[in-house]
Amino acid sequence: MTDSNPSSWSGVLDITDKDVAEGVLNQPDVLLLDVWASWCGPCRLMAPLMGWAATNYAETLQVAKLEADPNPLTVRSLDVQGLPTLILFRRGEEVARHEGAIPQSQLQQFIAAHL
Repeated sequence: MTDSNPSSWSGVLDITDKDVAEGVLNQPDVLLLDVWASWCGPCRLMAPLMGWAATNYAETLQVAKLEADPNPLTVRSLDVQGLPTLILFRRGEEVARHEGAIPQSQLQQFIAAHL
């Protein structure tokens, strides 16, 4: 779990403002969205955990990432104040949010509390 390159986050959907406008957050299932930036150190710490979550929760959770800088419309509409920001959606409704890096055990608790 050392690869912080977002393009290698196995099973993680890469979304943009366009995808959000087309309703990607309105999936019928639970979606974990990671709002991140390439210059953000804590975001790089979280990167491998998004792949872990996508693999370990593949049956119950879709994991997506949104790079903040090229997608300002979504960042504003979601009222993202800091990076990384993790947002859990259920059927398009936000059910939980966490700002800042967290260890795997805390991410596990965050997800489990809302599945």
